Amino acid sequence: MNLRQLQYFRVLASMEHITQAAKVLNITQPSLSHAISELEKELGTYLFEKQGRNIRLTKYGRFYLKYVTRALDEIERGGKNLRELTSSSTGQVDLAFIYTLGPYFIPSLVHAFNSIEAYKEIKFSFQQGITKNIIEDLKNEKSDLAFCSAVENEPDIEFTPLLEQEIVVIVPHGHPLAKSDSIDLADTAPYNFVYFNEGSGLRPYIDNLFAAVGVKPEISCTVEEDNTMAGLVAAGYGIAVMPKISFLKHYPVKVLPIVNPAHQRFIYLATMKNRYLSPANGQFRNFAINYAKDFSFLD
Repeated sequence: MNLRQLQYFRVLASMEHITQAAKVLNITQPSLSHAISELEKELGTYLFEKQGRNIRLTKYGRFYLKYVTRALDEIERGGKNLRELTSSSTGQVDLAFIYTLGPYFIPSLVHAFNSIEAYKEIKFSFQQGITKNIIEDLKNEKSDLAFCSAVENEPDIEFTPLLEQEIVVIVPHGHPLAKSDSIDLADTAPYNFVYFNEGSGLRPYIDNLFAAVGVKPEISCTVEEDNTMAGLVAAGYGIAVMPKISFLKHYPVKVLPIVNPAHQRFIYLATMKNRYLSPANGQFRNFAINYAKDFSFLD
């Protein structure tokens, strides 16, 4: 049994006339008769019977037609939806990103993309989380594109540098370090830290910064995302090393640029190397790379 036999059966069932059905299907009468005969052999019953010069469905044919019609309708519906989903003008982008990008970058990026006439009908689904989970979702096809930290030992993923992000120390107002305008990370050794948890893509990066100055940070608590970190620092639970983002101005904290060690931090656009990327996803990927060139986290 194959799709073509089912399509032939549906047309012949609707017309109950071999010659007319063959003409509609643009095949010869013997080819149509052979296809139906093979289908009947496989099903073990007759689907049609002769009625004078014409044919008609048997009761088993009428029974089977209901299932064939539903199946073919569903296949055709699936094909239509798939074409829309992967269309360059009406497709969908399943996007995952780290918490840092949620307040401003992702909304402004998607708005700018959808403002282009050719892309205004492209839809998005969003997933937000830590890098570890985002990478797993990307590999499991829950997302098409991901904005996150680079991860080692992921040979099947391409990490494209997207955004440079300054890393700073934040302390609550009134803290001894708040008198400074910048900081050597070694000078933070006496204090407790609000720290990113082990699933965060920033965790190994910040660990390496401390290792470079010979400091093992005293961690008072760990968190998953930036807003919580800033809130806990403001409440006096410790100081923190985190990205310099515009929302920090809404918290009663002092932001201290790190002068030592030297560092450079990027957020990456992650895609699977050997996986098909739909036209809509490809267009959004290229747009995001160009859009990020002029983006500032401090806007």
